[in-house]
Amino acid sequence: MAEYDVIADAAGLADAARRLAAGTGPVAVDVERASGFRYSQRAYLIQVFRRGSGVFLLDPPAIGDLTALQEAIGDTEWILHAASQDLPSLREDGLEPPSIFDTELAARLLGHERVGLGAVVEDTLGITLAKAHSAADWSTRPLPQPWLEYAALDVLYLVDVYDALVAELAEQGKTEIAAQEFETVRTRPLKPAREEPWRRLSGLHTVRGRRALSVARALWTAREEYAREEDTAPGRLVPDRSLVAAVVADPASKQELARIREFTGRASRTQLDRWWAAIEAGRADPALPTERGPGDGMPPPRAWADRNPAADLRLKAARPLVEELAADLRMPTENLLTPDTLRRIAWHPPDEVDAASIADALVAHGARPWQVALTAPVIAQAFVESVQTRGDASEAVS
Repeated sequence: MAEYDVIADAAGLADAARRLAAGTGPVAVDVERASGFRYSQRAYLIQVFRRGSGVFLLDPPAIGDLTALQEAIGDTEWILHAASQDLPSLREDGLEPPSIFDTELAARLLGHERVGLGAVVEDTLGITLAKAHSAADWSTRPLPQPWLEYAALDVLYLVDVYDALVAELAEQGKTEIAAQEFETVRTRPLKPAREEPWRRLSGLHTVRGRRALSVARALWTAREEYAREEDTAPGRLVPDRSLVAAVVADPASKQELARIREFTGRASRTQLDRWWAAIEAGRADPALPTERGPGDGMPPPRAWADRNPAADLRLKAARPLVEELAADLRMPTENLLTPDTLRRIAWHPPDEVDAASIADALVAHGARPWQVALTAPVIAQAFVESVQTRGDASEAVS
């Protein structure tokens, strides 16, 4: 294997930028983070490859300003795998692609059974990639050579994969479909912060009572603040299960908290004062959380038959038709139309149900033009037939 060096200063970046600008064709880009180790999702390594230029491994924290890289490749298509995961980290470093090709998303649209990077490389090129370091702590310095080899391979074959998938998309008549999906991923805004993120605590369903939930919220908040200060993944300080165990145990003192066997984690004892203060604050907080978190007003489909029988019939009529259409197109149903979108339209359909009104509703929920064109007529037909089915059922009962 080749030896790889990490570019960690402005001079090295300037040289890499000149060579990348002189290359040809699209640019393969990948990001390595330290998820599960660090609090932030920043990039700790950025890999770039372009034909005629070679592979470059960049250390963003050490370099700082990556403007030279943006200027070198900012006018050409970027190839990424699972772009939605990497784009936020790239943007944090001032890197913005003018257009993208997502090899994972392309593989999904083409109906590939496996869409991980290693699988797609193997399926398209017949090359097997080792994924031994995918969960490594990429904030480690210096980075071991085997890790750098792994990181380089993540982009080294990506342009060849791109060529293969471009041809396959054309063969299946999905070039325009893919283009719309790629642009949607590239321009999608960041998700707004959850209204009550603490409710994602694993095991929270075992906590009973609003006062106990208030304690859980306070412990989660205290851990989050400390994790941010330390730039450490929250679960490495005190795991979710430990926070929940402390809530359920309901200790009467700091000493009792320390004696809870399930209250583990590297900061469970060193920050005992912090956790006990959070417990006391949660108990004293007058603004108690509700038993259930905020919802969108739409119950789970299993309750529809009782809560909204007409919506239940609409969903049951439309869902198999959309699934059948996806099978005909050789792609996962969720890529043709997300189940959530179909459920929302079934729950709140337009006043006048026809293909045009369903199309408008789909657009309002973020469906792309190709999705609207394919699914609106099918959904409209299913909704109309569900009305007939309900009428027949009512006549049979009467």
